[in-house]
Amino acid sequence: MIIQSLELANFRNYESLEMEFSPGTNILYGENAQGKTNILEALYMISTTRSHRGVRDRDLVRFGQEEAHIRAELLKGDIDYRVDMHLRKMKSKGIAINGQRIRKAAELVGLLHIVFFSPEDLGIVKNGPSERRRFMDLELCQLDASYLHDLNQYNRTLEQRNRLLKDIGQFPQLADTLDVWDGQLAEYGTRIIRRREDFLSQLIPVVEEIHGKLSGGREDLRLKYEPNVSAEDFADKLRRSRERDIAMRMTFTGPHRDDFSFFDGEIDLRRFGSQGQQRTCALSLKLSEIELVRELIGDRPVLMLDDVLSELDSGRQNYLLDTIGGIQTFITCTGLDEFVDHRFSIDRLYRIENGRVAMSNTPSADGVTSVDGVTS
Repeated sequence: MIIQSLELANFRNYESLEMEFSPGTNILYGENAQGKTNILEALYMISTTRSHRGVRDRDLVRFGQEEAHIRAELLKGDIDYRVDMHLRKMKSKGIAINGQRIRKAAELVGLLHIVFFSPEDLGIVKNGPSERRRFMDLELCQLDASYLHDLNQYNRTLEQRNRLLKDIGQFPQLADTLDVWDGQLAEYGTRIIRRREDFLSQLIPVVEEIHGKLSGGREDLRLKYEPNVSAEDFADKLRRSRERDIAMRMTFTGPHRDDFSFFDGEIDLRRFGSQGQQRTCALSLKLSEIELVRELIGDRPVLMLDDVLSELDSGRQNYLLDTIGGIQTFITCTGLDEFVDHRFSIDRLYRIENGRVAMSNTPSADGVTSVDGVTS
């Protein structure tokens, strides 16, 4: 899969933008808060229908405007695709593929696979379990449209059940309606748990192999899935925890409380690992996504590194840059020193400044050699 071009209108800080990309390495550089990440965010929207920052569609529309547009030209195999996305402040988004409007987001998800890596992802290991669940869910939603459907339905049902648990405190007779929500929660949740089990069984050997190479064989990483409840026991455990849920006004059983752990021998890296060990784990996880897409889908994902190289030491930088050969890559950074100082091939170079993009030649030891043209 290759992203050939991008057009934006009233998206974030871009009034109007047209860009063409290389199938190789594309570098977007400039000072902070100039719009580099906004470009990656637009491409991520085309892949997943949502922002990687978790914001609402209305917050993506340029200040003072009522709607925004994203258009991307893609090449998958020998087939060209055009994806159009229309974001409106007061209405739901509209999406079209090759001019044909789609009714469900699941029809778009899976067309373009993106592996997105930002400094926040370095906290996957040391931060709370919600970040590790988010990692699983984001990847599974791209790999499996049915998982996306089940996850959306599960989250809606969970929200309704939790709202009902709060109302029961004032209206006890509503407890009789919990059976309806519990049945739906068990149905969707059971499928989610089983799919996560399958996913991690495929992910774990890939992560452990990559981690061994990243650590020079000095660490023996082991991942362990920690489901809150098994698929077989979910419905029964949900019923048995009902009184507690009513008392606490919250659902305590289900895959929304899953986690997974990282061990080096007997050491729990979430709690006792050094910052270097935790970052190596996080980097191994992200690199494993690339391999999984290659193996499971038979396609090459698009890799996006959002200001992440500066967070890694030279050894991890070199391993990362060696690994990404052969796939389309987008890298944002504030400066070009890491590319001048390290052996690295750059195919397109863009300078981002205040919502404007200038395409430049590749850097020399003294920086950008010249400007070829302005793309916005």
